[in-house]
Amino acid sequence: MPELDTLAIIGLAIICAGGLAYALIYPLLSGEVKAEQRREAVAQITPRPVRTKVEEASAKRVSIEDTLKEIERKQQKSSKPPLQVRIAQAGLTWTLRQFYIISGALAIGAGLATLVMGMPPLAILAAVVVFGLGVPQWILNHLKKRRMTAFLNELANAVDVIVRGVKAGLPLGDCIRIVATESQEPVRTEFRHIIEQTTLGIPLHEAVMKLFDRMPVAEANFFCIVVSIQQKAGGNLSETLGNLAKVLRDRKKMKAKIVALSQEAKSSAAIIACLPPAVMFFVYLSTPQYISLLWTTDMGRLLMAACLFWMFTGVMVMRKMINFDF
Repeated sequence: MPELDTLAIIGLAIICAGGLAYALIYPLLSGEVKAEQRREAVAQITPRPVRTKVEEASAKRVSIEDTLKEIERKQQKSSKPPLQVRIAQAGLTWTLRQFYIISGALAIGAGLATLVMGMPPLAILAAVVVFGLGVPQWILNHLKKRRMTAFLNELANAVDVIVRGVKAGLPLGDCIRIVATESQEPVRTEFRHIIEQTTLGIPLHEAVMKLFDRMPVAEANFFCIVVSIQQKAGGNLSETLGNLAKVLRDRKKMKAKIVALSQEAKSSAAIIACLPPAVMFFVYLSTPQYISLLWTTDMGRLLMAACLFWMFTGVMVMRKMINFDF
């Protein structure tokens, strides 16, 4: 039966060829090869460049230095704020036109008052200049200083609220929003400005940096630097702000101690400055013709001007001696 053997061999060859073709072609037709390639591509891990601790510390230091340089540059630009900014720093809502109108009204009122009193033209001009230019600026600076003092008294408490919120797991923006809602003025208003700016899309660190423009004190600058560096370089925000709150309270205690220790010198300066006018007033009450030579004669007026100049110089020297920057 050679024909049957031949047919069997041919059949077995066909079966082997079909099995081999099935084994080689079926994975391509069924998509198993592509699936395997996709799994390998997904499972493949691209090696990341490993940075040492020294390199990370160096990069962080460079980021902090860049942030500090940017802060210093902004502060140099805002060293001499315009009049509108100073009005806002004083907590007033006046426009420049309203400020000029009030200054002009004070100048006109002072001029009319001195004119009615029969003063000489030079005295009238001096009164107009003082009340038109000097008094409004003095009032503005006084309101600004009083508002900054109130801000410093409340800033440490606001920072403590932020520290507790961050430790509880709240984001920094929500902590600032709590301060803007529950703190005392003017901290509440200043932090509300930060929230309003972040609502408009300004990044948080840029909004915080504008706090120093509205409240140019060292303590506000510390807060701006801490938040800005943390936002750019990272770090433990709660610990950093906790240290900042401690620094703010220590500065407040030091300022109170300096004020207490300098009260004696301030009292001495006040007594020395008030003693000559008081003696002059009582002498005038007793013997007017004796003391009137000081303003009725040329030599008397010259001596009075010299005495006023030296008294003013002495008071300014004592003021400089008892004022401390820390």
